[in-house]
This record gives sequence, structure tokens and C-alpha cells, in this order.
Amino acid sequence: MYRTHHCGELREKQVGQAVSLAGWVDTIRDHGGVVFIDLRDHYGVTQVVFHDDTVLKEVGKESVISVSGVVKKRDTDTFNAKIPTGEIELNADGYQILSVAERNLPFEIAESRSVAEAVRLKYRFLDLRNPAVHKDIVFRSAVTSFVRKKMEKLGFTELQTPILTSSSPEGARDYLVPSRKHKGMFYALPQAPQIFKQLLMTSGFDRYFQIAPCFRDEDSRADRSPGEFYQIDFEMAFATQEDVFGVAEKLLYDVFKNFSDKKVSKPPFRRIPYAEAMLKYGSDKPDMRNPLLIGDLSDFFADVEFAPFKGKPVRGIVAPNCVKMPKSFFENMLEYALSIGMKGLGYISVADGEYKGPIVKFLSEEKKRELVKRLNLKQNDVLFFISDKKSEVDKLAGGIRTELGKRLNLTDTSRHELCFVTDFPMYGENEETGLIEFVHNPFSMPQGEMEALLTKNPLEIKAYQYDIVCNGIELSSGAVRNHRPDIMLKAFEIAGYGAETVEEKFSALYNAFRYGAPPHAGMAPGLDRIVMILSGNENIREVVAFPMNSAAQDLLLGAPGTVTEQQLRDIHIKIR
Repeated sequence: MYRTHHCGELREKQVGQAVSLAGWVDTIRDHGGVVFIDLRDHYGVTQVVFHDDTVLKEVGKESVISVSGVVKKRDTDTFNAKIPTGEIELNADGYQILSVAERNLPFEIAESRSVAEAVRLKYRFLDLRNPAVHKDIVFRSAVTSFVRKKMEKLGFTELQTPILTSSSPEGARDYLVPSRKHKGMFYALPQAPQIFKQLLMTSGFDRYFQIAPCFRDEDSRADRSPGEFYQIDFEMAFATQEDVFGVAEKLLYDVFKNFSDKKVSKPPFRRIPYAEAMLKYGSDKPDMRNPLLIGDLSDFFADVEFAPFKGKPVRGIVAPNCVKMPKSFFENMLEYALSIGMKGLGYISVADGEYKGPIVKFLSEEKKRELVKRLNLKQNDVLFFISDKKSEVDKLAGGIRTELGKRLNLTDTSRHELCFVTDFPMYGENEETGLIEFVHNPFSMPQGEMEALLTKNPLEIKAYQYDIVCNGIELSSGAVRNHRPDIMLKAFEIAGYGAETVEEKFSALYNAFRYGAPPHAGMAPGLDRIVMILSGNENIREVVAFPMNSAAQDLLLGAPGTVTEQQLRDIHIKIR
């Protein structure tokens, strides 16, 4: 009724055919009695020629029309090589107006990405008509489809887990849903299908996966969408850490290889222990495209009388050929250091066989030679120093490493570099209270299992817990799960939770483990982040069809919003 072909379909072989197209009026060009309209739909754009200007009075940009006519080949000098249909045009002999758009648009569709985000999100249905924005959402669909097929090929069964569940004390803030039938009681939206997927393993399903929606009341970041996000959740029974890595490598390598022109690190991806990642890269999300490494100089400065470093850990980063940089470079690096909480940024430069910098005078000739040997210092290198309390120094050094990589153009953006970060600590010490607490996922299996819990200092216990990182962005966390109730009780006891708390808060999992649970493990790569990286976007909201803004507001539908007094009474809530 509306179309015989779509707007990206017609080619020279259709010349002479009578066809119909339907779509949105993209552009209008009046050539004095002859009107050219570019008609746009989901698939592309076709030029339509009208031989009278009546259409100008009836429709404007973004109106929806159906057009019939004969396909004609364009004159060679009017070919448009920028579009696939650029060698033909539709000679219109009739049209039907399907929907008229207001003449004053909030913004030009093709320029929507340069518009303020608040306006874009309020008129997201217009923003999504921009072919560049539209393309990213279609791209996401293609990646999702590929993932599903790949996971099925790897022997995984797709299963769905509940959206309404119970609140859990660990992790981020829950989104709570009040119950109408049970006064004063609440559901929670799942932060992840964590407990459900472990229950599926105890139920005898061998390999589960799901494109799972997750809900966390977290603040927004460029790589984190507030409120809702999706992850490729998978779990495997009778599996080790390396079994999970094998699946993740097959999945992610194929996804990145199929959807990116950049080089991709080949499996097996590098395994980096957490302690090494923090020391050498200053982050548990190391960007391996940056060649700079951080060195530990704490012992080196132990016998150097330099007060700012006394009794503190010291890190050093060698920046190659940095001597040639202008004075403004060092001033800007100092400004950056101060902005992330450092009190200064000391450095030593090596030029013409001489060492320069305020710290040099505190070093003996022997110490200078040791520094050259330890860090392989060369002519024209600059060695930057970072020193702070133990809990801060690695993070600060990581910030300086990243900034140097950017400012010196050392980070190789022509490739995607993936790695696993392994051996996360099971516990940490709360700086304020001094109490032992879980650092990450409390359901992880401790390395050494029960023996480690009984005999080791909790701060020395590592977990079978891991992340996968791409280009300095965490794609996924995962773990070998704790499947034994006795180990579960002991692990929580060390973190200050009594048996009664575990049995109450995690009753389903605890009870399931008492009836025979297989060893199991898994992880959950973030779909939104993967698509963001592959599409070349720097903000995750570009690859979400209807995202919230950074303040967790849906500007299109007006959420969060008010509700009626009757609705509040129904769920037993009174607003003061």
C-alpha cells in the first residue's frame, strides 16, 4: 500500500520500473518549478524529483509521505557518490501525505549530535532519525544478535531470570518497588542475576546465558549509564577459572574481530594479577595500549634524606624523550597532578649526560647509577615521581601514567587490547573502622577454600575473582563461585556477618547449596560498553536507544515523576 521498495534499495537495474517509496522528507531543494526531495527511511535515502511545486506548500522537513513514480538514471555529472542510491532518482508522478510535521523543528536532524544533550533526549525520537545516531542503535542490534548466536554455538542455553526480586545488602543501591498486597514490604530490581544464575546451576542447567537487564542506583559516568544497563551474563557448571576465560576469549575475540577494523589482541589474553596491575599500571583497569610502566622506588628512597618521600611508598614513571617537551608541558602535568589530589609532581630529567631537577641534589653518584640501572633511564628521558599514603599512591601513579600516555601520544588507539585481571583480594580493611570487609563479590570462592579461611590472615586471602578489561575500560567482572555452605558461612563470618544473617539475607542460595551444588563459575561482559567501544563512541548513552541523562532522568517520558495520592495509598506509602 505504501511502498514497493525501501529508500536504500533502488539501483541502476531498476531504471524504468514503476515503484513506490515511503519515508521522511529529509531535505527539500526548490529549483524554480522543479523540486528535489531526499526521502529517508530506516534503510537509506533516495532523491525524488517533483515537476511542480505544489508539494512545497503541503509538506516540510520530517513530514512522512508515500511517493510513486518511475526510476530514472541521473545524468553522470549529477551522480552522488556519497549514497548507495546516488546514480538514480525517482521521477514522481504522485504522492500521498501520511503525516505532516511541524515546520519549526527543535533542531536539524543531521546536526542533532551538536545539540545540547537535554534537547536531544527530550526529542530523542527526532535525534534517532539522524542516520549517524540511528546507525549506532542498529549496530547494537547486530552485535547483540551475533552474541546470541555465538553463545548458542558454544553450548549455552538462554534463560530468563526475574525482574522483581528481593533486596540484597551488598553492591550498589537498589531500586525498590513497594508491594500493594504486602503492606510495608518491598521488591527490588536486580542489580544483576547473580543469585538466580547460581540457583540455575544448582538446578542442573549446565551452561546458562542471558542478555540481562541490571538496575543500580548509581551516579552516571561516560562509560556507565545510570539506572539500567545490560550485560552478557553467563554461568557454567563444573567449571574452573580457565574454563570461563576460554569462553570469554572465544566470544569477545570474535565479537571485536567481526565488528571492528582495528587490530584485536589474540587469545589467550594476558593474565595480570591484581597486585601487579595496581603496581605497574596504577589501576585494576589497565590500558595496555599505553607502554608506560610504573616502578616501585620505595626501597630506593628508604636511605635518601628527602623529607617529602620519607616513610611513604614512592613510584616512578619514565617518560621517553620527554626532555624536548616545552615548559608548558611540565606546568600542565603539575596542574593535572594537583587536580587529582597530589601535593606536587617531582621529576628528574636526563640530558647531555646530566641529571636535572630539585631531587637530584639528594642523590649520590652511586644512587644515580642505581636509578639508571633499575629503570633503564636513557638520554632525554624524564623520570616522574609519585608519593603518597599506601592507599592512594597506586591510584595517583595510574592517573599520571594515563595522562602522560595521552599528552605524549603514546597510547596506540589503532588496536583493541584485552586482558584479564586476576587474583583480587577477598577482603580489605576499612580505613575508618579497621574492620575486615569484603572487597568485591562476597560469593566468590577463596583461593585455598576453607583452609585459607581458617589459617591465613584475611588480608592475604585472594579470591578466584577476575575482570576482563579492554582499552582501560572494565568490560566484565566474574568469579569462581563459592558453592559450599560451610565455606560460605565462614567467609561471611570473617566479614562480620553471623550465620543467622547469611541464612536470612541469602536464604535461597544457602538452602540450595545444602542440597548439592556443583562447582560453578561465570562472568558478565557489559553489552553497552562493548558496543560503545566498537562503535567508536566515548559516551555510553550514544548506544542506548532511550537513555537517561546524567542525573538519572528520562527527559522524554518525564521520569521520575509524581503519582496520584490514590496510587500512593494503594502501595501504603505516605510522602511527608
